[in-house]
Amino acid sequence: MQPSEIAEILNRPLSRELLARDLTRLAYVGKDDAPRVVPIGFTWNGTEVVMCTPTNAPKIAALRRNPSVALTIDTEVHPPKILLLRGQAELDVVDGIPDEFFQSSGSYEMTPEQRAEWETEVRSLYDGMVRIVVTPTWAKLIDFETTLPSAVEELLKRREERGGA
Repeated sequence: MQPSEIAEILNRPLSRELLARDLTRLAYVGKDDAPRVVPIGFTWNGTEVVMCTPTNAPKIAALRRNPSVALTIDTEVHPPKILLLRGQAELDVVDGIPDEFFQSSGSYEMTPEQRAEWETEVRSLYDGMVRIVVTPTWAKLIDFETTLPSAVEELLKRREERGGA
């Protein structure tokens, strides 16, 4: 997929709305070569998806071994709105807590007091974190109105070729 095609998809209003959410599902290959999917907070900085995780998270060793990942950002309504991304994870070990970690939980419902307590707890727990940075190399937006999963698009095309409704 060409960078211009990816940019066109990511700049659509619905994509921007999905990229403003706090949670994605990160798919990767585990150290045992079995697939994994984990929910993880993220931020979008305009060109990259940034996720933060503890330095001792099992996914770090797996991503060092195989950095290929897929991300799903979606809604919980029908029909769902879905942004699918693929890319390579780059790992950046940092001291302290990256700003992106706090940004990725920006829409969680907390009172100012709860937020302050949570941030204090986080800062006391982590000496450092790993930033997992993914620059999309492939993207697909599915809204079930103007865009569909490729298999459904194919079935509609076949039905049309048969002269169906």
